[in-house]
Amino acid sequence: MKGYQKVSREVIDELKQIVGEEHVLLDDPERMEMYSHDEVADKDYAHMPEVVVRAGSTEDVSRIVKLANREMIPVTPRGAGSGLSGGAVPALGGILLSTERMNRILEIDKENLIAVLEPGVITNEFNNEVQNDGLFFAGYPMSLEVCYIGGNVAENAGGGRAIKYGVTGRYILGLEVVLPTGEVATFGGKLAKDVTGYNMVQLMVGSEGTLGIFTKIYVKLLPLPKAKIDMMALFEDVQAAIDVVPLIMTEMRIIPTGIEFMDRLSLETSCEFLGEKKEKYKNAGAFLIIELDGNEMESVRNQCLDIGDLCLDHGAIDAFVAEGPADQEKIWKVRRHVAEAFKAISPVQSLEDIVVPVSRIPALIPELQRISETFGVIIPCYGHAGDGNLHATIVKRPEDTMEHWKELLPRVLEELYKTTRQLGGTISGEHGIGHKRKPYLPLVLDAAEIEAMKSIKRALDPHNVLNPGKIFDMD
Repeated sequence: MKGYQKVSREVIDELKQIVGEEHVLLDDPERMEMYSHDEVADKDYAHMPEVVVRAGSTEDVSRIVKLANREMIPVTPRGAGSGLSGGAVPALGGILLSTERMNRILEIDKENLIAVLEPGVITNEFNNEVQNDGLFFAGYPMSLEVCYIGGNVAENAGGGRAIKYGVTGRYILGLEVVLPTGEVATFGGKLAKDVTGYNMVQLMVGSEGTLGIFTKIYVKLLPLPKAKIDMMALFEDVQAAIDVVPLIMTEMRIIPTGIEFMDRLSLETSCEFLGEKKEKYKNAGAFLIIELDGNEMESVRNQCLDIGDLCLDHGAIDAFVAEGPADQEKIWKVRRHVAEAFKAISPVQSLEDIVVPVSRIPALIPELQRISETFGVIIPCYGHAGDGNLHATIVKRPEDTMEHWKELLPRVLEELYKTTRQLGGTISGEHGIGHKRKPYLPLVLDAAEIEAMKSIKRALDPHNVLNPGKIFDMD
């Protein structure tokens, strides 16, 4: 959309009146640089804001958004900047509205098992706080040490425990939202059931900061499990490993907390990076980590042993059980360092999070090998086997030039996404579209679907000032 205005000195003065001069950053490229990108490695997706404003309250956010509407200035909401889609990047400049100051846990309601948070609360700190009361937030993602709860909700973030507990959106009961025109609305709240009108809470969840800015979040809590055990199972090939996944739930009638998957390339590269001996994995073509939790250690241990027997009966080379923290760390260390291991080979890569039906994972792996060989790139595959969400990461070969890489990557992504779609999948399971995957959205959504989304955007954001340039371009 054309017609955006630059941030004038008059607007700067008004922003300073709203939040205080110390919370307005401009003319300081060194301090503002961190707000120009998220965790997407490619600098082509970065863009400097004209001004950074650190809001401290719902009223601050409302006044800033109303000012932006009046002056036709883009506003990009931002949490911790830990996303992987460019969603918090000010793609069209304008105002970068940071929620980092809005970092209070407002209430922990133990009677109703609900917490009320501001969007800038670090997810891990929140979880640590409620654990003192024997509770936990079950929808948290893998990056919980750094991400903010507001960003988790905006992306409907997932993680390794989605099989049993689901993703963030399942635990969001209410939202106080500053709408794109600056009005403040509260959708939902502390009610476990509410079908009064449209489900605006779930419309806002996963909207990537394009339909509203969250200023209060009502989070459902669960009792903290008392027991947790991990196990690792090694298989000769991907098919054998994935065949076991549904059997755990159908034959054993056990719902694991999570099931993580690694292919041979991921496993070997991570072992080499860590200096781990590869002999114990030498015949493994696939690797599963299965996590179980519950309230009685004996019951969880028996479930784990039963799953181990199931794996061995269906072709596992070996299975190892880890009860204590030290043994659990040995199991998780290899999986946790996969991304870092490939960055050591080549820091230039495109981390994807395609998702397919679980049963289609074995069909996907040879397709990744085909794409790798066709285009001359490295594509390891690892991720969440229990829900089909895999991080197929396209890695630049060290010997290739950046010019070649930039010409090649869009072709590789298009082929990857088309292949995923043919297998019944889609292009993002937890990272979102942002402006990184925006060009590829028509590969997986038809025109009617995209137009329906645009209609919602037009209705709520008639001037298209809130996080423009993300998910799709407005006409």
